[in-house]
Amino acid sequence: MTDSPDRPLRIALVDDQPLVRAGFAMVIDSQDDMEVVAQASDGAAAVAELRARTVDVVLMDVRMPRMDGIEATAEVLAQAPEGRAPRIIVLTTFDLDEYVVSAIRAGASGFLLKDAQPEDLLGAIRTVHRGDAVIAPSATRRLLERVVATPEPEQQDISLLDPLTEREREVLTLIGRGFSNREIGAELFVAEATVKTHVGRVLAKLGARDRVQAVIIAFETGLVAPGAS
Repeated sequence: MTDSPDRPLRIALVDDQPLVRAGFAMVIDSQDDMEVVAQASDGAAAVAELRARTVDVVLMDVRMPRMDGIEATAEVLAQAPEGRAPRIIVLTTFDLDEYVVSAIRAGASGFLLKDAQPEDLLGAIRTVHRGDAVIAPSATRRLLERVVATPEPEQQDISLLDPLTEREREVLTLIGRGFSNREIGAELFVAEATVKTHVGRVLAKLGARDRVQAVIIAFETGLVAPGAS
């Protein structure tokens, strides 16, 4: 999604707790490059609101009345005009682990803990708008480890990795371990631009929308095991 740099990012907040929305809105509206343009108290209201309004990024709670964040994520993305789908960040706590991967598979670009620091919230919004997925900081990776169960060896579909070269498998392994492009470059002694090329090829060959889906594949194929660092 490309927009004029003169226009602030349009943010939608979806959460059934008014105080949570108010807190996020205060943080977001304090920034020159973003503004809250829509709010909804549940998934059904969000789907209706976003049907008539174009936004850049949605902060979506998971557990809400009428329609939860997982179903709402899928509905919002399905109804968006081609090329204008918003990026969606799922808001969660460690108590709601079981919902996160389902939300990612529904199309969310990442997830953020509700008690994240304001700078992490703002950074996540800018990150997903650039087209990257939010899988850092390390707390997010630990959350992935808890919600992505590594199948037993006989149940792992490692054929998904067949299209990857040896170097691309190395890159996917490091993505699964939570490394940034810069950290991958340092680990493999290659330029960051080269890493970006490898990451793009990995995503394309896996049919993964973004890094979060790549991480899930890395876990589910056994390429990365929980606790690996």
